[in-house]
Amino acid sequence: MHTLQPLVVVAGPTASGKTALAVELARRLDGEVVSADSMQVYLPLRIGTARPTAEEMEGIPHHLLGFLPLCTSYSVAQYAADAHAAIARVGERGRLPILCGGTGLYIQAVTDNLVFPERAGDPALRAALRGRAETEGGEGLLEELRAVDPDTAGRLHPHDIGRIVRALEVYAVTGRTITEQNRLSRRDGPRYRCAGLLLDFRDRQILYDRIGRRVDRMLEQGLLEEAERVLSSEDAPTAMQAIGYKELAPYFRGEIPLSDAVEKLKQETRRYAKRQLSWFRRMPLTPLYVDEMPDGRALAEEAERIVASVLAYERRTPWIPSIWPVWTPRTSGRSGSPTRTSWPTPVLTTSPTRKWTLPSMTTGTMSFKEKEELHYELRNI
Repeated sequence: MHTLQPLVVVAGPTASGKTALAVELARRLDGEVVSADSMQVYLPLRIGTARPTAEEMEGIPHHLLGFLPLCTSYSVAQYAADAHAAIARVGERGRLPILCGGTGLYIQAVTDNLVFPERAGDPALRAALRGRAETEGGEGLLEELRAVDPDTAGRLHPHDIGRIVRALEVYAVTGRTITEQNRLSRRDGPRYRCAGLLLDFRDRQILYDRIGRRVDRMLEQGLLEEAERVLSSEDAPTAMQAIGYKELAPYFRGEIPLSDAVEKLKQETRRYAKRQLSWFRRMPLTPLYVDEMPDGRALAEEAERIVASVLAYERRTPWIPSIWPVWTPRTSGRSGSPTRTSWPTPVLTTSPTRKWTLPSMTTGTMSFKEKEELHYELRNI
């Protein structure tokens, strides 16, 4: 029987509180966080991408954050391979992987186990297209793409130079559009048993207010200095794909005042959040409405309840658990606070020293053969 590794997914728009929830779930469930953000992979892009700080991580291990230089091209296929490897390593350590981020395609590539067709490249053509983008801007290239692949062009902004160039390059080399090639992508069998959470808002204005406050905090933390340093480097085209940098470029060129650039940044971030929600609402994720929760603790408790119910164990007989059961919360210590343990560690009886245990099962009435079968099952969990 094929074992599906358990995986928690925390998705949502920017400024929705994904990192805080993922960290709290990891703390409660003894997990580790695997990032699913297409721009947080780049080391120099810290403040503008809201990459979590060491303080925000609270000692919880995070993976696929800030490990690439800006000069490196990184595809969704490469991300999926890296994410699968990271998730496997987390599971090998007996801990629960938590996939957290706002890049919908990255998350879907992992949860749906997408396999992308190979796409040949032409470095000379790519360099020529990038050169045109630097001198002419992205509008002309986007119109060229619209003529051959309107679906892809409709999802891109003129500032998405890297994606526009890649789409034109793929079409020129293969004769097929990226849209056509994506349709050819296939799904292998599922690899994970997913408990997917979507941080959503009933009142969109509350999310927009949070976005405004986040941009203000970024500016206080040094976003202007970071953006100026990155945009003045030779790797500026990559940074120009990221919200938080390209909106400030006209200010550095002296074309608009800072207040206009900041307002543009907030506006584009709101639009991006709207696109994120549109994507995630098409995915099989359980919505958690942040604005209906009294505080972060209540949000985490509800998220934990959903994870426990979705990853609930199944029994092939009334007494044999499946490969990946869900454990019942237990308390320990005089204070009654939960005690963390490695995940998953199946035990037959409730234990005051473990947070997650299998439900109690009575073996006294089992036959010898039944006990042997049960022990065989548990050895293979």
